[in-house]
Amino acid sequence: MTTALVDLFSSALQFRPDGGVRAAERQMTNGDTNAWQIATFHVETDADVHADHWEMHPEAEEAVCCLSGGVRLYFSPTTPDGAEEMVRLRAGTAVIVPRGRWHRLELDAPSDLMSVTLRHGTRLERRTDPR
Repeated sequence: MTTALVDLFSSALQFRPDGGVRAAERQMTNGDTNAWQIATFHVETDADVHADHWEMHPEAEEAVCCLSGGVRLYFSPTTPDGAEEMVRLRAGTAVIVPRGRWHRLELDAPSDLMSVTLRHGTRLERRTDPR
């Protein structure tokens, strides 16, 4: 086995059911159907976190981790007349997004983020107020 460094800001790590781990191109949607993806991102604007889109992962929960900076994670309303729920993440905190729950991010400051989930089936939909 060859030991190589992996740049986590340009590649993702995929953890496969057979116990294998490999560096791979980051996938925002779909990807390897059986691999969990860990991806880190340096983000400076709301456009970097597709704040104008809702995202949903039907196959698994997602851990959204704030490594530095600060973000607000919004959950879509669960009822037609409901309001968005907001969780503020600061450096060193994380939130677990339930499987199938629509969510989006907005920045409080430039940040380093990490996400962990199964990307298979991930959906993005342009945000219209409210969802």
